Amino acid sequence: MEKTEMIYGTRAVMEAIKAGREIEKIFVQSGLSNDLIKELVKTAAEHKAPYTFVPQQKLNSLSNKNHQGVICVLSAVQYAPLENIIDKCYQEGREPFFLIVDRVTDVRNFGALARTAECAKLDAIIISDKGNAPITGDAMKTSAGALSHMPVCRVKDMRKTIQLLKENGIQIVACTEKATDSLYQLDLNTPLAIIMGSEEDGISPQLLKEADRLGLIPMKGNIESLNVSVAAGIAIYEAVRQKGYK
Repeated sequence: MEKTEMIYGTRAVMEAIKAGREIEKIFVQSGLSNDLIKELVKTAAEHKAPYTFVPQQKLNSLSNKNHQGVICVLSAVQYAPLENIIDKCYQEGREPFFLIVDRVTDVRNFGALARTAECAKLDAIIISDKGNAPITGDAMKTSAGALSHMPVCRVKDMRKTIQLLKENGIQIVACTEKATDSLYQLDLNTPLAIIMGSEEDGISPQLLKEADRLGLIPMKGNIESLNVSVAAGIAIYEAVRQKGYK
């Protein structure tokens, strides 16, 4: 990671939170429970900044600086409110089109997803505040700059977020090998959010249950699955084809 993406030390991290810096993740050394650490955790919770307790070895692997048991990784993007984007789409007379990314942890894959989403002119990428690749300078670089133009919405509860999308007339389609229908059989010419899951175990069962439709990409070869960014490209551009974008 680039040096400018991290802040070290309890007080420095608290000041960054209070100043409204966009926080990707705060790593706090397990076992530390002094008053300053307690104040940091309280401040992070009040400002909805994601934090986690990790072993000292994890912190040392992130940086060899004197971190004092606390490292804050800054985000390379400014997160956008999902509700505002939905409203903006409908006010402009457009059908919203989103990509939901569920537990894709590889920075290069996430960057490639963002690049495809931007090229297809999606309205935003939606991610959970945990379990996904950090949006750092590496992700920005892999996206070929797409993350400078593509809004990213980070949400705390993905199931509630999907319910919000549904309440706004947006169809939820999960791209998964667990489907019985081909993606090409589905009607994607609607307000739409496509869910893509991790390469290890796909979309989480909880989100599969929330989806309106499941669609699979037919496989002809011996390999059972595509790279997630390639699969997303196929799904996104099938929707683009159906929508008749010029």
